[in-house]
Amino acid sequence: MNTKRKSPRWLLLLKRTILLFAVLFALTASFMMHPQFGKRPAGERLKRIQESKQFKNGRFQNSNPIPQLTQSWSIALCDYFCRRSDETAPRHKIPTVALNWKELLAKSQSLVWLGHSSYFLHLDNKNILVDPVLSGSISPIPGSGKAFEGADITTAEELPPIDYLFISHDHYDHMDYKTLKTLQPRVGKIIVGLGVGSHLEYWGYRPDQIVEKDWWEEIDLGDGFKLTVTPARHFSGRSIWTANTLWASYALETPSLKLYLGGDSGYDSHFKEIGDKLGPFDLAILENGQYDLSWKYIHMMPEEVVQAAKDLKASLLLPVHSSKFVLANHAWYEPLERVSKEAKKQQQGLLTPLIGELVDLEHASTAPSYWWKI
Repeated sequence: MNTKRKSPRWLLLLKRTILLFAVLFALTASFMMHPQFGKRPAGERLKRIQESKQFKNGRFQNSNPIPQLTQSWSIALCDYFCRRSDETAPRHKIPTVALNWKELLAKSQSLVWLGHSSYFLHLDNKNILVDPVLSGSISPIPGSGKAFEGADITTAEELPPIDYLFISHDHYDHMDYKTLKTLQPRVGKIIVGLGVGSHLEYWGYRPDQIVEKDWWEEIDLGDGFKLTVTPARHFSGRSIWTANTLWASYALETPSLKLYLGGDSGYDSHFKEIGDKLGPFDLAILENGQYDLSWKYIHMMPEEVVQAAKDLKASLLLPVHSSKFVLANHAWYEPLERVSKEAKKQQQGLLTPLIGELVDLEHASTAPSYWWKI
């Protein structure tokens, strides 16, 4: 006689649930080990971080304490998924211009916007690249965060050698693993905030390639190029760690021009401080897009972007951080529409080139392009 009793149904379901969660945990843990998530600062790099005035209570802090969200996560998520514009992405291929590297490099002072916050500068015979994301995606999750149709006009393989590469902070839409891995052999110096070098060394960059600085530190890059690492009001983080690397902006002086290279930042008094100390600037490149009232302290509204340019004492403003990826609720064209209206109101010189369009900074046209209306 078989006296073996069957396990209760609830116990079988519990075992299967535990097994499922164990498998999911193992897969997630394995995925999170991918190099794209970077590496936490350690050793001498961590000691230097801990000496920074910006590093308090185990985290980097903004100059003026702010919440990342102005309302609860539940309300912010509800807004994100339920109250979005139905035009967060263009319905058709956006207009762009095919890159002409020969023409670009023949100019003494030129610029080309590569979409979102990526742009290439050729200044006084130096090639400068900022926040390059050229792999077609801003998300570590396969199949998500894709670029708008037409917005990818070049690849990392097609870029010329880079003298100076600037990274404003380590978020995925500014610091792309695939792009940076490809570029490494052709980069002279890569300039970053404190701690960001940990990711780069993990990805194969040599220590002698990396210039890693704190806010207000100055760097003589040689050949008449001088740099000051300047504040921003934002945050950082890859993987599950946040605020363990420093976010920054840059004031760059070349033999011919003074430029402000802004990363992501909410509006605050640091723009006026930078303008008073280091301005005026010939050109300020500022984030304009992916904003929301829920996170207004870490991303500027378009009207604030114009005010920031005024604070910086910038003759020209180039708005970036739009027209390539969906990261917010607003219509994809709204940032450029609003910043154009405000710049006209405040009589601020504004550049709104198409992605890929050559901008000759010696003869730059500030006439409204309104290309996003096409």
